[in-house]
Amino acid sequence: MDRAGWGGQISGMEKTEEKLQEAMAEFGCQTGTLHRAEGEWLHLVAQVGVPDFLLDKISLIPFGKGIAGVAASTREPVELCNLQQDLGGVAKEDARKTGVSGSLAVPILSEDGVVLGTLGVGKVTPYEFSEAEKARLAEIGQEFVGML
Repeated sequence: MDRAGWGGQISGMEKTEEKLQEAMAEFGCQTGTLHRAEGEWLHLVAQVGVPDFLLDKISLIPFGKGIAGVAASTREPVELCNLQQDLGGVAKEDARKTGVSGSLAVPILSEDGVVLGTLGVGKVTPYEFSEAEKARLAEIGQEFVGML
């Protein structure tokens, strides 16, 4: 059977993961996460490249904690150039276990500014994302609105 399944249909989760992989590829990243906001919490919807032993730590994130949580609470992109050397006062110690260095999380907002979720990508090498790249990832994030 092909990946589309019996009826040739690709499931919602497969579409979400495929879209996440496309975003990662555009930025040359090795990890990606998509979280849905519910109240003041972020719930993991999809991920690619995150080690299994960290999934419980990223499956439920409060606003204001970690890179994704801070992006959600501030409604602004949050970047760390070299997570392996500097947590930036934002990331948790366990974030280093991902092996990621350069990381970026952006909020996904409704038309009226409500946080719907976050989109995050990470590279295994140190990297400083440009303002244009931050804006582009935020633009891509809006394409996930219907998947949250």
